[in-house]
Amino acid sequence: MKVSFDNGQPIFQQIAEMIEDDILNGTYHEEDQIISMAQFSKTFQINPATAVKGIALLVNEGILYKKRGLGMYVAAGAKKAIMTKRRDRFYNELVLKLLDEADKLEMSTEDIIEMIKQGKRS
Repeated sequence: MKVSFDNGQPIFQQIAEMIEDDILNGTYHEEDQIISMAQFSKTFQINPATAVKGIALLVNEGILYKKRGLGMYVAAGAKKAIMTKRRDRFYNELVLKLLDEADKLEMSTEDIIEMIKQGKRS
């Protein structure tokens, strides 16, 4: 299977986000083993070094850990850590920009809330 990667972001970061997404949506649970780096690179047709770099990013963040000779596993508390990290990013990258733009457009909090509600309905 070949996945189309976004050209705007390094592939290793996209790999890390894919694994995070799998943890958030319940594909992987705490203490579950993830697929091997060799399987990952073969499945997604990417360089094994790229897969290693993406997984290493999650190891450094405490999301994954290595069991010597067995592979990579989801760490305890990984889902909560991912949610915290992504909520912070959501706030800093999206909400603050939204509020700044709303101020420029002289929109009230109620205007913003109504737009969000409309988006949820559609």
